[in-house]
Amino acid sequence: MFKLFASTALTLCLAGAASAETFKWAGTTDPQTMDPHAVNSAPVLGFLNNVYEGLVRRGKDMAVEPALATSWEPIGVGEGWRFNLRKGVKFHDGADFTAEDVLFSYQRASSEASDTRSWFAPVADVKVVDDYTVDILTSAPNPIFPDSIANWMMMDKGWAEANSTALPDKENGNYATLNANGTGAFMLKDRQPGLTTTLAPFDGWWDEAEHNITEAVFTPIDNPATAVAALLSGDVDMINPVPIQDAARVDERDGTKVIRGIEARVIMLGFGQDRDELKYTAMAGQPNPFKDARVREAVAKAINVDAILKTIMRGSAEPASQLVSPAMRGFSDALAARPAYDVAGAKALLAEAGYGDGFSFGLKCPNNRYLNDEAVCQAVTGMLAQVGIKAELDAMPVQNYWPELRADNFDMYLLGWSPGTFDHEHPVRFLVTTPNPEKKLGSWNFGGFSNARVDELLPMVQSEIDDGKRQAMMDEITSIYQSEHAYVPMYVQPLVWGAQDNIELTQRPDNFFILRWVTVN
Repeated sequence: MFKLFASTALTLCLAGAASAETFKWAGTTDPQTMDPHAVNSAPVLGFLNNVYEGLVRRGKDMAVEPALATSWEPIGVGEGWRFNLRKGVKFHDGADFTAEDVLFSYQRASSEASDTRSWFAPVADVKVVDDYTVDILTSAPNPIFPDSIANWMMMDKGWAEANSTALPDKENGNYATLNANGTGAFMLKDRQPGLTTTLAPFDGWWDEAEHNITEAVFTPIDNPATAVAALLSGDVDMINPVPIQDAARVDERDGTKVIRGIEARVIMLGFGQDRDELKYTAMAGQPNPFKDARVREAVAKAINVDAILKTIMRGSAEPASQLVSPAMRGFSDALAARPAYDVAGAKALLAEAGYGDGFSFGLKCPNNRYLNDEAVCQAVTGMLAQVGIKAELDAMPVQNYWPELRADNFDMYLLGWSPGTFDHEHPVRFLVTTPNPEKKLGSWNFGGFSNARVDELLPMVQSEIDDGKRQAMMDEITSIYQSEHAYVPMYVQPLVWGAQDNIELTQRPDNFFILRWVTVN
């Protein structure tokens, strides 16, 4: 399936002799932490893929390839996987990488203190066979497990314990929040949260470097106009994203260009549907309309996705009907249609549910996480008003946004999801299954959607090796969450990057920016 991305993973090859250079880039979101197990978000994982490494990694075409493991093979019949580790790998501080670091990284990343613990729901145990062999045992057959751990990064056990960071602390932070010691192509040189983060090449890296960077400096710029100005003036070499409305200007300017693609991320609306009362609104304490699937369907019918794509996304995005795009494994072709824009139908559903006079509620939205996120939420607010629903919009920086969602301080919210495995099973596991900390399921299911049949089907999907049978189960799960309107998928987010003409880079559909593929000419 990963060959589907060969045309999407775009490499810009420019003429000219390469010489070692400082590379400067900017993005809207500063990574919250340098701890690879503390925060499960794309800005953190994407950035830290330059510093830390996993047993496997994804190449330019998104295919899984060896990294800190040179090979892996199944154990018995569905009992798990044996990983053969790469010898001679050094951490940035010079320590050897061994199987003990894998075991430690599993214990740390799967702990209750970790935001990545749900990745390890299928894992029953991890056993060290010898210094360079590790067995990861699963509770049931799991043919996609190696694909699922590309972002599970290895930490040095000795370094972590010596610096009192044996467990992550996403609330208060610890030594690993501001410091790093990976095995990756780049080392953390300086970290100033909210200002700059500087990386330097790791001379002891086990792989062959394809870049010519001597130093890489990241600057978060949350104001889109400021980011574009920095690119056009030459203050930075690359920005991600380029605001849709500025793309033509950047592309037409001598010396800069726009790199376009389609991300794997689906942008959707979620509901607080597991509580009896509204929480964030002037009507707080009133009965919660979103418990009723008819109200959620009314929201879906009230959203004019085509208008959003035309006016806000300038034709760069694609409509979405499911929690994954058609390019992902497990997408249901039979259920590809999304609800039609139907104001009259939405009003009829609201009246049937007892809300013919409408109601007010609180809509939470980030203003620096997704492309044009606040503008999309403003458009949604206007569309819902047309059917008699008043959304009280509260847009905020992403560093404040996730704590609000985890504190259940919302009635409806905006969410983007890019499946780390490029498989439909991924968002089902995180977003649709009933939240269950013990089983490490539903960790991003903020609204508390729950369906017993989905919970029954998920482990069957995870263990099924017959593609036809597996797809039939995915179709059933899709039918359930669509009919229940657990979420309102709106569109697949576009990728719009800007760069100086002398930059050679690779754009992947996961929106991870990998420095080891950057050349300054």
